[in-house]
Amino acid sequence: MTRTQLLADGAALLIQPYAEQYAGPVRELFIDVNRLMAPSELRERFESYVARSLREEIERIPAYYSERGGSFWIATLSGELVGMFGLEAVASRTLELRRMYVAPTAQRRGIAATLLKFAEQQSRLAGAEWLVLSTSELQQAALALYRNNGYELEQEELAEAASNKTIGGGIRRYHFRKRLVA
Repeated sequence: MTRTQLLADGAALLIQPYAEQYAGPVRELFIDVNRLMAPSELRERFESYVARSLREEIERIPAYYSERGGSFWIATLSGELVGMFGLEAVASRTLELRRMYVAPTAQRRGIAATLLKFAEQQSRLAGAEWLVLSTSELQQAALALYRNNGYELEQEELAEAASNKTIGGGIRRYHFRKRLVA
């Protein structure tokens, strides 16, 4: 399913399933966003996290998301990648929102909110009753977005172990959920 959504400034945002032609731009967006959010004292840890995530997930998106009963989506403005997100099955009737990023040059235009609503719609179409996600204390805008869109805080933790989902190192992570069906 492809969808064109008009943003408040009149620009046409195209949301579509991931295609290999966007492998390079998706990789670059992932690296850029993570490097920008990395505090200087955690730069090395972020570089390890980025390398691991590229190897385990980003450089093999079709296989990774297929293996997990999910999908990966990209958003473009005039053919340029400006956003992305993945959906991963984590439990019966529950999908996890992953890798929702908006290019720094395209932020503050409503793209993240548009992608979130689209992710919820795709989750419902896939039969999910719940959409869950996690984010870190380093992503204050994301925390506000999720809270403002009806996501309930389910758990807060200090992530010690590194994985392709977190850098670890004692970064505070927030786990949210939203019921998609009444």
